[in-house]
Amino acid sequence: MLQPQLRPLVSRTAALCQSAIISRIARGYATRTSRSRDNAEAEAPATANADNSSILMRTYKPRTPGVRHLRRPINDHLWKGRPFLPLTFPKKGHGKGGRNNSGVITVRHRGGGAKRRIRTVDFNRQTPGPHLVDRIEYDPGRSAHIALLTEQATGRKSYIVAADGMRAGDVVQSYRAGIPQDLLDSMGGVVDPGILASKTCWRGNCLPVHMIPVGTNIYNVGSRPNGGAVFCRSAGTYAVIVSKEEETREDGTKVMTGKFVNVRLQSGEIRKISKDACATIGVASNIHHQFRQLGKAGRSRWLNIRPTVRGLAMNAFEHPHGGGRGKSKGNRHPSSPWGRPAKSGYKTRRKYNVNKWVVTPRIRNMGKRRDKKSS
Repeated sequence: MLQPQLRPLVSRTAALCQSAIISRIARGYATRTSRSRDNAEAEAPATANADNSSILMRTYKPRTPGVRHLRRPINDHLWKGRPFLPLTFPKKGHGKGGRNNSGVITVRHRGGGAKRRIRTVDFNRQTPGPHLVDRIEYDPGRSAHIALLTEQATGRKSYIVAADGMRAGDVVQSYRAGIPQDLLDSMGGVVDPGILASKTCWRGNCLPVHMIPVGTNIYNVGSRPNGGAVFCRSAGTYAVIVSKEEETREDGTKVMTGKFVNVRLQSGEIRKISKDACATIGVASNIHHQFRQLGKAGRSRWLNIRPTVRGLAMNAFEHPHGGGRGKSKGNRHPSSPWGRPAKSGYKTRRKYNVNKWVVTPRIRNMGKRRDKKSS
């Protein structure tokens, strides 16, 4: 017959001491730390545009060597469950190994990795009307997070790239199909650019570029009138509208006259895109993605990344830098595995008959004539 477990009688002082000891021992595995100026350089590389002292990263107790240097952004708002399966399909076949349809490796250092399901993300945003943000999810196929939307009119689900600061419960809309009639009536039947921008330019809304004021941060930027987003789709990226081709009327309102809008991309390039191209207000989510540290080599293998071997460590038939005795590449300029020069400069510039002495038949004949005259 089983007997109940008897608890020993412990005094109140001893119980308090015991609880204090347990609270010290049972501390959390992950800790949220604010990186100070002293240890900012040791935890993440310094950047010229961001102040590392203000970045919050999740660090871990060094119980194993793999988590000693592990740094992750704090994303406690992400959905913990599985994705919405009707909008996903499995990633199988050669797509994970960097091979083409013939089985030949075309992209090196790819292979393995955990199982993935491709999320079908809507980059066109053609459906008008309010959409409710159900949740923010992690997407293994991209660096930014994605948001699951529900169209309030039909209940249809869709995925979009989430904006920084977007949370569950937000309502976003798309104005690519035109200005709704109720919004036009609220402005008195006449489009006022200031009122229109104050009611439409909210985080997560998708608009044609000509409806967005100059100087606004946008992401998921398109280039063609009916196409989807092609620029600024990765984590923390955004573009800025630089200028439009407008003219001011007598009443002070500005009217778009040109067909294009100048946009400054993340690389600093100023690109001219169509005025009817799509753009989403805000900055792409997961802005601290660049400061993460994987902590160990196995985490790279989980992400479908294979090791990168130096050419100097290879054999002679595997790489132009390989072979030889000791650490020597044979007095050769740095080159790729296929012999192409790898350093920028004179060796990699295209030569359009520059600094080349081309021997023509006329020059050959001139040399023969000189020989005849001298003889």
